Amino acid sequence: MKKSGNPYHGGPVSDHFDGLRFYNPGGTPPRGLADLLHWQFGGGRVAWPARYDSPFPQAKPELSVAGDRLRVTMVGHATLLIQVAGINILTDPVWSRRASPFTFAGPLRRNAPGVLMSDLPPIDLVLVTHNHYDHLDIDTLSTLHAQHAPQIITPLGNDAIIRRSIPNAEIRAVDWGDRMELEGAVVHAEPCHHWSARHLRDRRMALWAAFVIETPAGKIYHVGDTGFHDGINYRAAREKHGGFRIANLPFGSYEPRWFMASQHQNPEEAVMGMVACGAEHAAGHHWGTFRLTNEGVEEPLRALETALDGAGIERSRFRALRPGEVFDVPASSLARE
Repeated sequence: MKKSGNPYHGGPVSDHFDGLRFYNPGGTPPRGLADLLHWQFGGGRVAWPARYDSPFPQAKPELSVAGDRLRVTMVGHATLLIQVAGINILTDPVWSRRASPFTFAGPLRRNAPGVLMSDLPPIDLVLVTHNHYDHLDIDTLSTLHAQHAPQIITPLGNDAIIRRSIPNAEIRAVDWGDRMELEGAVVHAEPCHHWSARHLRDRRMALWAAFVIETPAGKIYHVGDTGFHDGINYRAAREKHGGFRIANLPFGSYEPRWFMASQHQNPEEAVMGMVACGAEHAAGHHWGTFRLTNEGVEEPLRALETALDGAGIERSRFRALRPGEVFDVPASSLARE
């Protein structure tokens, strides 16, 4: 039976939805208020500079990328422009000054977006992985809708949040395991180990997900946020999809581990995830733009390099992208199988 009280989703009970809240099967729920306060007031935060500017100029993307080409351009944090098979895709688009429900408080952007909104090519598709404010930004989505009217694909419940502000948006709400056929690509919604909330009373009432984008130029695995979860979801993605030309993986916002381990993987785990999912290359994101956790601004970069060296993986295969950086992903043997 459906439980009452969920403002976003009223679907049937499943193996990851109890009728009121979503959960990670066999996983760990987010910590409660007491632990949050202990972390917030417990010290240990490394100071960030007021600005952490990118060494790359703001990119001016091509209108379209076709053939065997696959290009990933970093905008900032978890916002990536993916261009492949004539399709322009934005992930978790945030152009706002803060990742926050407020304009006057909350995590402040430390570098300019790597692409000006006015320089974007026509956007066909937006993927929103979950509803945390550093991933679902209503102001940015409203601007994109007005200028591009893209299709939005997002996990269950997040469609209701977006539609309250953008009632005419074309939104497809998806559950884990759903498959959506588009012109030139197929998008799959897959599990990741995370949670959701827009305020104190709606925890886990909307779903979170990773996405697989299946194209003639190869498969792309995009993870917005995740805890490592013993690599379960990575191995399942490889078993189902057979490996990837590129995986877009978060590797920042991970300290302190006692609080963050279940929701944000660290660089060592991101490298293990790259191997477990069978990705030939990885684009690292979720670092250096918004200060969300305790580690210093460049600690994820140094830890990633150490993890890659320890695993015997060339650093060029897992690129920690900076705003404005353009990654032309090398051709993949998987795309020809």
